[in-house]
Amino acid sequence: MLVAILSAFLGGLILNCMPCVFPIISLKAFGLVRQGGDPALLRREGLAFMGGSVLAMLALAGVLLALRAGGEAVGWGFQLQSPMVVALLALVMIGSALNLMGLFEIGLGLQRAGQSVSGREGLTGAALTGALAVVVATPCAGPFMAGALGFALVQPPIVGLAIFAALAVGVAAPFTALCFSPALARRLPRPGPWMATLKHALAFPMLAAAAWLVWVLDEQTGSAGLPFILGSALLLGFSAWIYGLAQRRAMSGKPARTLTLTALTGLAVIGGAFAMPGAAFETPARKPTVTAARDDRPIRWSPQQVARQTAAGRPVFVDFSAAWCLTCKVNEKAVLSTPAFKEAIARTDTAFMIADSTNYDAGIEKAMSDLGRTGLPLYLVYPAGGGKPVILPQVLTKDLAIKALEAAARAKG
Repeated sequence: MLVAILSAFLGGLILNCMPCVFPIISLKAFGLVRQGGDPALLRREGLAFMGGSVLAMLALAGVLLALRAGGEAVGWGFQLQSPMVVALLALVMIGSALNLMGLFEIGLGLQRAGQSVSGREGLTGAALTGALAVVVATPCAGPFMAGALGFALVQPPIVGLAIFAALAVGVAAPFTALCFSPALARRLPRPGPWMATLKHALAFPMLAAAAWLVWVLDEQTGSAGLPFILGSALLLGFSAWIYGLAQRRAMSGKPARTLTLTALTGLAVIGGAFAMPGAAFETPARKPTVTAARDDRPIRWSPQQVARQTAAGRPVFVDFSAAWCLTCKVNEKAVLSTPAFKEAIARTDTAFMIADSTNYDAGIEKAMSDLGRTGLPLYLVYPAGGGKPVILPQVLTKDLAIKALEAAARAKG
């Protein structure tokens, strides 16, 4: 258990260096500089960020453990297998970007009442940022995480939650440690007009994250989901603009009730659209499975296909991935799509299979669970002629992957 907790903590630390957490870096950075180097304020914000991370992680882990206890085959990152959740996160990113650009302000009423930005509103924002970091970052499983999370899912709930809490602490630790660093507090620049420019610039990573999530939604639903998310984004932008006008009128002492009601009506329409999604979030029909024995195109994974190919004396490489897994996409560009890897696939006569977990697939989740794995990516290499698969690291290199293919081909004899 202690090894699993330490592994989860290290995995959380590493997530801060992976593409999955990039969309939240802008919010972390602005959370530091806006405090102006006040050590007490920095410490409180760091603790609030960690508290939000841990609470969000425990909530996700609790839902996951409850679903698995009820017989559902679900794995870590299950929240992004739902097109509705992906669409909601995209709108959250867009709303955050509009707020950073100054279209409207969060907590303006508190500020008018004399509440400083470092008070309750600032701590709530830090906690929500930590929660958002966990939701967006955790679907990608980095080094040390796979074994720890697989172990957590077969333990009693209290042990499993402790391991997941360690993962959240690891995710939040760098930011919180910076907040507790007196040297950092002294080096931070003083607040000034430059912060408005920085705040506007930090909106663009959030818009980049929203664009990625819209692409994921398109992968999950096809063209059916695009009109929904684009229309919702347009209505959200209009509502944010109207709400900003209402805030500015209220600050000048003018009546703003009509504008506020208009903005709330726009948000209610978006909420109603999510409550009645209809065909917008339906998963499109799967593409036909490629089954040709010597085809160089990827084969859709299934246990039957693995058995068939290994029985024919071929090694098998299985790529468990998803469109929302950024680590998977990095490995695909850096290794799996390179000429050297493709040449090794052809030279060793390896059957290359893809287990696509972009949308929920109970068979894929069960296969991963049977191997003691719950997070993506997962790479398996089956020896020619059959046998247990070799599990490759989640961060691939070309040399490692090619050597695994050659070793699996030599096992034919």
